[in-house]
Amino acid sequence: MSDLTPQSDAPTPTTDKITQAARETIYLCNFRVSVDGEWLCLRELNDISLTPDPEPTHEDPKDPIAIERLNLMNMAKLSIKGLIESALNLGRTLDSDYAPLQQFFVVMEHCLKHGLKSKKTFLGQNKSFWGPLELVEKLTPEAGEITASVKDLPGLKTPLGRGRAWLRLALMQKKLSDYMKTIINRKDLLSEFYEPNALMMEEEGAVIAGLLVGLNVIDANLCMKGEDLDSQVGVIDFSMYLKDGAHSSKSTEGDGQITAILDQKNYVEELNRHLSASVNNLQAKVDALEKSNTKLTEELAVANNRIITLQEELERVKEESSYFVESSRKASRADGTANGQVLGEARKQLKEETQLRLDVEKELEVQIGMKQEMELSMKMLEKDICEKHDALVELRQQLDEMRTLNHELSIKSQSSEAGGKQKSDIISRMEEKTNQMGSIIKQLESSEKDMAKQARNLNTTAGKLIFQ
Repeated sequence: MSDLTPQSDAPTPTTDKITQAARETIYLCNFRVSVDGEWLCLRELNDISLTPDPEPTHEDPKDPIAIERLNLMNMAKLSIKGLIESALNLGRTLDSDYAPLQQFFVVMEHCLKHGLKSKKTFLGQNKSFWGPLELVEKLTPEAGEITASVKDLPGLKTPLGRGRAWLRLALMQKKLSDYMKTIINRKDLLSEFYEPNALMMEEEGAVIAGLLVGLNVIDANLCMKGEDLDSQVGVIDFSMYLKDGAHSSKSTEGDGQITAILDQKNYVEELNRHLSASVNNLQAKVDALEKSNTKLTEELAVANNRIITLQEELERVKEESSYFVESSRKASRADGTANGQVLGEARKQLKEETQLRLDVEKELEVQIGMKQEMELSMKMLEKDICEKHDALVELRQQLDEMRTLNHELSIKSQSSEAGGKQKSDIISRMEEKTNQMGSIIKQLESSEKDMAKQARNLNTTAGKLIFQ
């Protein structure tokens, strides 16, 4: 990379400090940013030839705003990737003092500020990305808790500080990607706050929202009570992403195994949560089926009692009808000249009893049919309960297997961490030994110089003696 400031022939401490500060603070509007593999390459716009080639080209010259959007997208990509890799090496738990995390928030702040419309107030023009972030509460009810927490923080006095606190709380909640996708999909609402060519209104904003999904694998523990978010100066430190000639990728096999084990552990934990949720749902269904089964058994018992009473009434009606028939026959035989009116009443009563008998038989048939249907439904419910119970047993077995696998993975991760600690201890011991050997070598060199001086002194004294 070309030097950012002209160097004089005789550098002074002041010029060195200015040069270092200029190298650490590079403004996006003066540089093109491109990603070569996993490293950042910066080229000054003045070094790039903007004159057209003799041959005809079909590409239009790029707009500076489009270049800024591309630069911000590449910076977001690099910051997210570096944050995830460093978090995996540290165990995925980060705090507020972690430098890659601070740089990530600075990059996100620049992305959200790009293309903001300035609002006129009594104190002048003001640009703040707190307004677009407040839209999330209207679009997603889950974000209401974050917005309320931000408004309740006592140390925040400016919209900029509230926006920074909102980003940190959304990252801790692991919902930052979802919230960004929600507001990016509503371009009609964002047009009130952003220019048409802003990053949040173009494809780069959707790409950044998709990249934020990867941050859900890390855990952040951020304390914002004592942090001054209103007066912080957000400057991107490009030195964290510039390619060093002596730098090489030092991803060892042990680190790869640790990350793989941690990923497997998180996957198993997520699978355990899903299995426990499905087990709870099946248990609720089984409880509901058991309740319905008890209700059906009670109804079946009532129906059986009703059938028994109807059968008893039918038998009684049969006996009474047979008694009336026999009595009428005896009366007709004994007294052929009996009153016809009595005989008609007996016949009428007989018809009523026969009709009552038919009604009772029909009701008995209906009750028998209902009893058969209830027995069939009881059998089907018992079969369904058996199947659900078998499925529940299988799911519990799978859950036990997953728990054992999770335990084994945790043991493996602990062993791998112990091996890494041993390697680091060995390396530190080797460094101490090398330092001791360097000090011994320096002592030997000093003693050798002293011996040489003594030898020269002896030679001079011997020459003098010989001369005398």
